[in-house]
Amino acid sequence: MSTLLFSLLPRLGLASLLLALAGSALAADDLPTFKLACNNGVFTPNPLQVPAGKKFKIEISNTGTEAIEFESKPLRKEKALNPGGSSFVVVFPLEPGSYSFFDDFHMQQPPGAIVAK
Repeated sequence: MSTLLFSLLPRLGLASLLLALAGSALAADDLPTFKLACNNGVFTPNPLQVPAGKKFKIEISNTGTEAIEFESKPLRKEKALNPGGSSFVVVFPLEPGSYSFFDDFHMQQPPGAIVAK
C-alpha cells in the first residue's frame, strides 16, 4: 500500500493526497450513525432499523466480558472487538429488506438483523 502511495505522490502532489484522505475521514463522520451493542453474543437493539437507500455507519461496542466478531455475510462486513472495545462499519445504501448478522465467536446465540425501510 505504501508503495502505491509513494508512486502516486509525484502525480497527485502531497497536498492533493492529504486533502483526499482527510475528505474520506470527514465523510464517515457526517453519516447517519446507528449504535449496536453486543454482550457476549447478544446484540441490542435487535433488529436494528436503518433507512433504505442511504449510506450509514454502525457504531459497534462490545459491552460483554468476551471478545466478539460482528459478521454479516449479506453486507460483506466483519469487525472483531475485545471486551470494552468499539469500532464502526460503513454500510452503503441498502434496498428495503432484512439483512442478517451474527457474532462469529458466539454461534450459539441467535443472529441479529438490520431492517432497512
